[in-house]
Amino acid sequence: MQEVIKLHFWKILFAVIALTCGMTSTAAPAETKTIPIENFFKNSQFSYAQLAPDGKSIAMLMANKEDRITLGVLEIGQLQPRIIAAYDIRDIANFHWVNSDRLVYSLKNTKSAQGEKFYGPGLYAVNKDGTKRLHLVSHTESTIRVKKADELLPWNTFFLDTAHSGNSADIFVIQGNDIYSSKNDSYDLYRLNTVTGNTVLIPRPEKTGKVSQWLIDKTGVPRIAKMIDGPTAHLFYKDAKTEEWRKLLSYSWATSAGVSPLFFSPDGDLYVKANLGKDTASVYRFDLQKNQVDPEPVISLKGYDFNGSFVYSANQKKILGMHYEMSMAGSVWFDDVMVQHQKKIDDLLPYTINQMSVATDGTSNTVLVHSFSDINPGIWQLYDFDTDKFTRLGYAQPGINPDQMSPKEMVHYKARDGMDIPASLTLPAKGSGKNLPLIMLVHGGPYVRGNHWDWSADAQFLASRGYAVLEPDYRGSTGYGYKHFNAGMKQWGLAMQDDIADGAKWAIAQGYADPQRICIAGASYGGYATLMGLIKDPDLFRCGVDWVGVTDINLLYDSHWSDASDEWKFYGMPVLVGDQIKDAEQLKATSPLENAASIKQPLLLAYGGADRRVPIAHGTKFYNAVKKTNPNVEWVEYSEEGHGFYLLKNKVDFWTRVEKFLDQNIGKK
Repeated sequence: MQEVIKLHFWKILFAVIALTCGMTSTAAPAETKTIPIENFFKNSQFSYAQLAPDGKSIAMLMANKEDRITLGVLEIGQLQPRIIAAYDIRDIANFHWVNSDRLVYSLKNTKSAQGEKFYGPGLYAVNKDGTKRLHLVSHTESTIRVKKADELLPWNTFFLDTAHSGNSADIFVIQGNDIYSSKNDSYDLYRLNTVTGNTVLIPRPEKTGKVSQWLIDKTGVPRIAKMIDGPTAHLFYKDAKTEEWRKLLSYSWATSAGVSPLFFSPDGDLYVKANLGKDTASVYRFDLQKNQVDPEPVISLKGYDFNGSFVYSANQKKILGMHYEMSMAGSVWFDDVMVQHQKKIDDLLPYTINQMSVATDGTSNTVLVHSFSDINPGIWQLYDFDTDKFTRLGYAQPGINPDQMSPKEMVHYKARDGMDIPASLTLPAKGSGKNLPLIMLVHGGPYVRGNHWDWSADAQFLASRGYAVLEPDYRGSTGYGYKHFNAGMKQWGLAMQDDIADGAKWAIAQGYADPQRICIAGASYGGYATLMGLIKDPDLFRCGVDWVGVTDINLLYDSHWSDASDEWKFYGMPVLVGDQIKDAEQLKATSPLENAASIKQPLLLAYGGADRRVPIAHGTKFYNAVKKTNPNVEWVEYSEEGHGFYLLKNKVDFWTRVEKFLDQNIGKK
């Protein structure tokens, strides 16, 4: 099986590489007027679709004329979907098929910011014809703990999985332990009937443990529970023979020593993500009899940690393949029919990544295809292999013309100590691509992967205004192996910062960037890096744009109005960021707040008044400090916004300010 997997993997990889080359050589920008800012930042008009388990219907999220997201169901072979859930002042956030006739969905409000009103997502059930709707989970705080058919579950109850039992109307939901807090990091598990509203509590492996993750097998049995005890994680398995919980292993969750449960296959195999002493994390089968991980990986991605999902067939009781991501997304198929299907779809749609999904319980020859690229925000279609016909469902962003977008290139450069830094480079579609004003756009996190080969509103907007955009995955970013991640430990404002500066210098050396016209920008950690970039490299960065950025590491520890968990503050931050006592001098030296007087360049600051990730005190304290010595600081507060800006009016206002700010400071000569 290993040889088959590897063969299919490389066939798909080579196809993806060829696809990229074809895209680069054929994309031709059209001569058009300036694209309005709102076109880039509008909510998606078609954001998700999923086939019913039997493959006879498809559910989808799409915007109506009032720009509210609705839930529709299309019977395969018909032309118009039936809208089964739509609200005047709410939007459908997500949905899941319970069985082939019933769905559950949650709500959100895309026209309300985080701070305007607390509003939980709730949970509703409805048949695919719109009948037998039942409200299951409250939107507001509740103290109800005893569940009855006529009582709602409290707001911090969320969908986890279905029961995977044919026509069963049951699902599994998780419920946070603290009804009054958004910091829940431990969850109770309930089996919930979506017709009656009745629930059954699933016992934990240990009464006093904090379960941070539950995994349901494909027969509807909770099989895996990950429990956190301080710095240690324990993995428990409910033995299929005894139906009793037993511990598989324990490990420190802040290191690469452990395993992450990913998937329980229809035939009863547990798959996990692990490093096993290697640099990158791969997918392994966990031998539940030997209580250990198999020595050879099921799939390993050279130079990348596995990030993806399994495609399985409950009908065939096997895994059909996996979606994954390297420099770009791809799929590896273990099933010969799916290999043929992928080749045909890619031949028909040669300039996009085409991800197929299938009906889990059915035998239909119709697949759902999600196609996207660096210049294409995405399109959803059905393809019938019996008739060889596409049925177009919807575009993610109808207001975006791919021919007007700018190609994104995945690049690498060397940091000053020789470390390889992955990055993405977006050059304006018009022009020579040389000697351009450059934006160093720094991702937040910082312990995430920032770069993906897809359409990015921020980068595309900036490129449309004539700016080159370089987005580095500096050390500490995830997805590129443990060495890359580990090199970022306690390197805020130090080597992580040097990686960003070295990227700007690389762009200058390659001829892309005008050395006199480089600005640094970013949100959250990216905002912190923006301020530190202005402090450390004043001759390199001529200006900065910081939105919702951290301005002092100690404030992350000391702020009480924050959503940071105690485990993160006590066990995560001291290891990854810095210890308040042991590293006190370093935290002071790398604090933008402590060094605000050093910033002389023009600066744009934007913060959300209801931000709980980086409370607004970060912004106000820093602004009050920096404006004493720098007259070129612009401040804007969006009082109703949180950690990031979600209302279109605020996004348009912010990016209008950014456009004006950049034009004034590094704009076209």
